[in-house]
Amino acid sequence: MAGHPARLDTYHVMTPATVPARPRLDPYPSWFVGCAVVSETPVTVEAINAMIREQFPGSSNYCVELGAHHAIAAYDVQDANLRPGGFVSGPTQFALIDSALWFLAFLALGRIEPMALTSELSIRFLRPAQGARMLCRATLEASSRRSVVGTAHVWVDGRPEKITATGQGTYAVPLPR
Repeated sequence: MAGHPARLDTYHVMTPATVPARPRLDPYPSWFVGCAVVSETPVTVEAINAMIREQFPGSSNYCVELGAHHAIAAYDVQDANLRPGGFVSGPTQFALIDSALWFLAFLALGRIEPMALTSELSIRFLRPAQGARMLCRATLEASSRRSVVGTAHVWVDGRPEKITATGQGTYAVPLPR
């Protein structure tokens, strides 16, 4: 084996006794220690909106409805979120889908879990969004102990038959302590 950098007589076999133990990864960042993780409050529209007002006061999205397998979020369109021509910006629609899926994650988990995090989210814009109020319905596709998957549809001004964007996303759920 001239010229070959590795020699077969010098390799090391890993056995269970010689494999180094991997450190346990903490699902919560260090700054989150001491914060309330799991809410004992039932998942209701009022409880979700109260949590948003308290922990995310800058958010303009809010919950308007919860069903057995869906959540509806709303956003009152502001001039700052309009593109030329009066179209609601893509990032504004994306944020609304993200919020609706987050509310859906609470519903699927049976608790308000602020540390449920977006792990994947894709969006398709179907037509321009023009109007004063956007709504988004997120529907549960699958849920497990560690993730929640949902599909969402956005419409404007009470016209759910005219979908402006559709998205699908996955929320990662931290393990309870």
